[in-house]
Amino acid sequence: MQLKEIVVTEISSAFVADPELVQKLEKRATPLAIAANRILFRQGGAPSGVYILKKGTILLTSRFNGEEILSVQAGPGSLIGVPAAIGTKPYSLTAKALEGAEISLVTCKDFVNLLEMEPAMSFEVLKLLAEEVRFAREAVSRL
Repeated sequence: MQLKEIVVTEISSAFVADPELVQKLEKRATPLAIAANRILFRQGGAPSGVYILKKGTILLTSRFNGEEILSVQAGPGSLIGVPAAIGTKPYSLTAKALEGAEISLVTCKDFVNLLEMEPAMSFEVLKLLAEEVRFAREAVSRL
């Protein structure tokens, strides 16, 4: 079965988190020094944590049967890798930092600890996950 590729050329808001949540996560985050076009994680890889995009763009892609079927850009304020970190399942996308991206990493353990210590933040994460699900369903409907 031949699938068409879904390319979202504009920056998607599906990954943008509540600024207060991002601020609290930043306190637990480690800044990463990264080069342009560095792969942060690969589809199917074990989760290392949640990436906070402070500046620039991250390209997210998905492959099926060796073919790229989804390509979307996330912008500043985005949290990348949330479903894998919470669900302790492999990443469902590949994330690549583009030129000029400033990124921090919150380990899975620290991310989950924050949600346990501050239940109100769990609701913000739930809203973010709901937005990602909506985005994914819309993308699948275009296949």
